[in-house]
Amino acid sequence: MMMGLKLVFFALVLNLGLMALCFVFAKRKNFYSAVDALWAFCMPLTAALYGLLGEVSGVRWAVLLLPPLFWGGRLGLHLASRLWAHFPQEDGRYVRLREEYLAEGRSVERGFFRFYLYQGISVVLLSAPFLAMACNSSAELGVFERMGAMIWGVGFLGEAIADLQMKRFRRQNPGKTCDVGLWRYSRHPNYFFESVLWWGYFLMAVGSPGGWITIYCPLLMLFLLLRVTGVPFAEAQSLKSRGEEFRAYQRRTSVFVPWFPRG
Repeated sequence: MMMGLKLVFFALVLNLGLMALCFVFAKRKNFYSAVDALWAFCMPLTAALYGLLGEVSGVRWAVLLLPPLFWGGRLGLHLASRLWAHFPQEDGRYVRLREEYLAEGRSVERGFFRFYLYQGISVVLLSAPFLAMACNSSAELGVFERMGAMIWGVGFLGEAIADLQMKRFRRQNPGKTCDVGLWRYSRHPNYFFESVLWWGYFLMAVGSPGGWITIYCPLLMLFLLLRVTGVPFAEAQSLKSRGEEFRAYQRRTSVFVPWFPRG
């Protein structure tokens, strides 16, 4: 118990410190979208911190560190390249946040500073599967960890393929709705496989004492994807920019879980 609390404390210090530094950079550049890429990079950094200060050893080191390293590294680089390509134009979510802060008579800088700190706290909350694995001193991998690693692999590959297909389509068909590859079967295959990936993390954590508690992580991620920062905003932006073309895509394509097109 004390080991877990100590690791959480150090994780909070690490992530809040990184978010504060990123805020200084973002404020100077007037480009608050930068936090998206940092959030992804913070996950493997937090997992590595847990591994260094925890009780993990042997092959469990690889199970703890490699999945978040590959996932966070790939996603962080993907987001960073997209942000760089659009700089200094911010992502629509951050434009909307600016408008909300101003409409409420709040300071934009203070609003985004709190937002950045919340992002740091969210990393610590969602890193619970890595914490559970880091507090497990057993060198043997169990069935749940093996199953979780396989499910994580499916999610990782699916998300990577979906992002690559979207990137290629946008380069060749600017302003059009991507409906090829995985996007033919789901309007948000990247989000779907992101959810699958987090269920893999949970199953890997179940192999450690108390790991079942981390079930809130995939559930929270699913809620965020379906109700908060994922699907709703992406759909609204697509309807605004592509209108009837996207409405037709909505009518024939599953919103989240990949399925055969209608009609």
